[in-house]
Amino acid sequence: MPALKCAPGSDDMANAPALAIDGAEPIRSRPFPAWPVFDASDEAAVLDALRSGRWGSRLGEGYGRAFTERLGSMHRCRRAIATANGTVALEVALKAVGVQPLDEVIVPAYTFLATATAVTTLGAIPVFADIDPATYTLDPASVATRVSSHTRAIVPVHIAGQPADMDGILGVATTHGLRVVEDAAQAIGAAWRGRGVGAIGDAGTFSFQSSKNLNAGEGGAIVTDDDTIADRAWSLANCGRSPGGTWYQHEVAGSNHRLTEVQAALLVAQIARLPDQMMRRERSARLLESGLRDIPGLSTQSRPEGVTTHARHLFVIRYDASAFGDRPRSWFIRAMRAEGIPCSPGYEIPLHRMPGVLAARRTWSEIARATGRAIDIPTDPDAEDLPNTDRASREEGVWLGQSLLLGSDADMADVITAARRIREWCDSSS
Repeated sequence: MPALKCAPGSDDMANAPALAIDGAEPIRSRPFPAWPVFDASDEAAVLDALRSGRWGSRLGEGYGRAFTERLGSMHRCRRAIATANGTVALEVALKAVGVQPLDEVIVPAYTFLATATAVTTLGAIPVFADIDPATYTLDPASVATRVSSHTRAIVPVHIAGQPADMDGILGVATTHGLRVVEDAAQAIGAAWRGRGVGAIGDAGTFSFQSSKNLNAGEGGAIVTDDDTIADRAWSLANCGRSPGGTWYQHEVAGSNHRLTEVQAALLVAQIARLPDQMMRRERSARLLESGLRDIPGLSTQSRPEGVTTHARHLFVIRYDASAFGDRPRSWFIRAMRAEGIPCSPGYEIPLHRMPGVLAARRTWSEIARATGRAIDIPTDPDAEDLPNTDRASREEGVWLGQSLLLGSDADMADVITAARRIREWCDSSS
């Protein structure tokens, strides 16, 4: 493949540092740490589950019970329910707190698709609020402007592993009598003012999909301190059965969202090494924050004082094209990748512009009108007024993944060196 040229030739370029994107030697050629991480303890746990003959079970038994007890202890919540994946965890949690068809649920537009589709799956309507431009988490001020008489719940997303402003969000929820379901898919181990995320609101959900810091290929969980919510969530995820009831006793119209024993066994092994991994990721993130701070045009995710523990699922860089000769984010990402630094633009299409989400919102809005509900949901993305979200998605956000953060101090130095080389090249070529 021919080298990608990134600037026009000129006499001024003679002194510019060479970039790998133009064919120069890259900063690094060795890979960053592989993911997932496993050893003999994972193999032993999985084999034990296999040999037990109990590959699937009712929720709260065997490895499933061991894992949920460990998760509950880590996040300082009384109840935890394992599920098949993070998406159904969010669906079940929303239903358990009382979200019904045609209710409105406020969610950030800067998040994974499942945050919105969990709402639409219940027949409810996602209403999008903007993010804080410095933290990329849900902005309570924007949430407050979206509340209507039909609003039932708020779903803050702890993006990249950083807790959202839970003080502000709970303040809006309390004022208007709303439920709060935390989407903590990226935030296992994170804490706001010393409280584990998930059980700060009415309920919270986690994902153990293959890219997550705690990984079983798939899997999820719901946590809460509310026994009524917990019992309802358990029932909804376990075919409508009641805790303590018989196998064929179905009290509600639930479904099968259970985690298997093999997945639970893997999670028991994986969660044992999570604290050490979190310390490594935190050290790496601190090194990156320090090293990138002096490079004009690059800033990092701001950390409010309420964030006592950041899960560091992602390291988010905010890219300012004006400091790089107006070269777009896509050019910077290509240049970093050429230097051997894996990175991505993250959520390039925000949810309020996602075709599938727009179609679902139109459907439920039409049903609402047909049934006489006075619900006015925007269907024109440009009318949403989400400038921070659009800028983060289209121009600014650059992600470094969690497995990169498991690298050594020398690995982090390579990231910084690559970014500095690219910035110096831009200075020389201007």
